[in-house]
Amino acid sequence: MNRLFGLIPCAGIGERAGAGMPKQYREIAGQPMLAYALQAFVDSPGVDATLVVLAPDDAMFATLFSDWDAREAAKPRRVWTAARCGGPTRHDSVLGGLCALSTMGADDEDWVLVHDAARPGITPAMIATLSQAVLEHTGEGAQQGTGGMGKYVGDGGLLALPVADTLKRAVLHRYAHDSAATGVPLASETTAREGLWQAQTPQMFRLGLLRWALEEALERGRKVSDESSAIEALGFKPLLVEGSQRNFKVTYPQDFALAEALLRPA
Repeated sequence: MNRLFGLIPCAGIGERAGAGMPKQYREIAGQPMLAYALQAFVDSPGVDATLVVLAPDDAMFATLFSDWDAREAAKPRRVWTAARCGGPTRHDSVLGGLCALSTMGADDEDWVLVHDAARPGITPAMIATLSQAVLEHTGEGAQQGTGGMGKYVGDGGLLALPVADTLKRAVLHRYAHDSAATGVPLASETTAREGLWQAQTPQMFRLGLLRWALEEALERGRKVSDESSAIEALGFKPLLVEGSQRNFKVTYPQDFALAEALLRPA
């Protein structure tokens, strides 16, 4: 039985959020935002262990999560740990985390669930829904890789939501009297939303396959917007598992108020 590992990249600074600090440490309803995602993984019985990937110069995690360290030290089996193996991009941080998991004893055939620290609305039920769906899909004979990828059976999967809103493609227009270099966005056409899904996390893949996909993308200079995009570039088709609006990503300053309302104790 292959194991399931959580991986939470936590080395970014989240400039768009305007938090004045790495946004994963901004307090929401009495706790650092990261604490909600980490707690969901710790509370998930199907997840064997979770790794938080920190920046090498992270100066906040040890202070904010010192009580978590003390709690885990008293348990017979530690279910989470942190490693300072993050890089300048999410791509680098996830790759560093995968290598750290391998050092910790994870096998290439084990599963990894990569989750955004900035999605505090995740729950153990969502994690279970994704992992069960992916494992069932794999068991039913999902796609097998070809060539050097032939040993990997199953495409993995991710939480996502069907796009409900009308989508507009924008062009940037610069007015003659405006000195701004970027211009203003104008709607140029409406894009059909049929078949479009908005990706969320966790995204669940075999450790070896995901590492291979990310290394291949790095070698080819291919931009990776999420883990699934790297897997797709190898010809795999990850399973889309319907997520929840609750699992939104805190990206802009106004998102903190929404997260506060969602997570504040009743």
